[in-house]
Amino acid sequence: MLNLTNRLQIKDLRLIQAIHETGQLALAAERLSMTQPAASRMLASIERLIDARIFVRHPKGMTPTPVGDTLARNAMGLLNGLDQTLQEAHAVGSGRAGTARVGSVTGGAVAFVVPAVQELKKTAAGADIHVDVAPSDVLIDGLLKSEYDFVLSRIPAGTDARQFSIRRGRVEVIRFLVRRDHPLAHGRQVGLREMAGYEWVIQAPHTPMRRAVEEAFLAEDIPLPDEIVNTTSLLVMIAYLASSDAIAPISREVADLFGTGAAAGNLTAIDLREPIIINPYYLITRKNQIINPLASRLHDLVLDALTVDKETGL
Repeated sequence: MLNLTNRLQIKDLRLIQAIHETGQLALAAERLSMTQPAASRMLASIERLIDARIFVRHPKGMTPTPVGDTLARNAMGLLNGLDQTLQEAHAVGSGRAGTARVGSVTGGAVAFVVPAVQELKKTAAGADIHVDVAPSDVLIDGLLKSEYDFVLSRIPAGTDARQFSIRRGRVEVIRFLVRRDHPLAHGRQVGLREMAGYEWVIQAPHTPMRRAVEEAFLAEDIPLPDEIVNTTSLLVMIAYLASSDAIAPISREVADLFGTGAAAGNLTAIDLREPIIINPYYLITRKNQIINPLASRLHDLVLDALTVDKETGL
């Protein structure tokens, strides 16, 4: 039995299993696309190798000895495990299984990542997909630390963009979320000056959305709002808006998601007569980074959606 595991081969286990299941050497050989003499020689070789009879021959076929029964039972488990392993490996290699980790700004996650994940899941039901929503500085830092396969993000100031592969960009148009019975929720576009006297729920200073809103106020020579609640949490924003006259600037995709239909609850979206546009975010990977097939498929789905979106101007 010494070094038996190194000498007993997969084909030997398949023969033992086939004989055990069929009870006939000829049928087992046929199942394995072998000649009966070749199967007989292989079985004899296995029995010499383990120094024990595996099957008892009789006129009606073959029945396993206790040793043969043990080998056949365990061969089934080993072969099934091997087949499962090979299927999983093939699924990973073809991008139907595995893990993908994506980071995105909020608008990009809603508009492009979520639909891409849904499309991917149609042929990769067992895939393990992680989606984080965060500010661009957090996303880029995570990408550099290999926490993400790719991100939809802006390039923070002071970051060397030459270390990245940067694809299709998308600007964000700001809409404004308020409760349905808000004084400004009257179905028409409003001016920025009309909003100035209300409390605001907005992202922290130095974020692209906050800068874009502040620059719009300054461009029109309007004082910045005095009362501001700073948060990046959608849940905090929604809860605050639902019970106050506050206004929350948010990307068009997110405003459309929360400001219309059954998901809206007590909220609605309003628009400025002169829209505020935030500088674009991009589809970014690290140069020379090799991502797994599943993440590559998801990346390509996001890229395709960005390309169609840019070409249609939607």
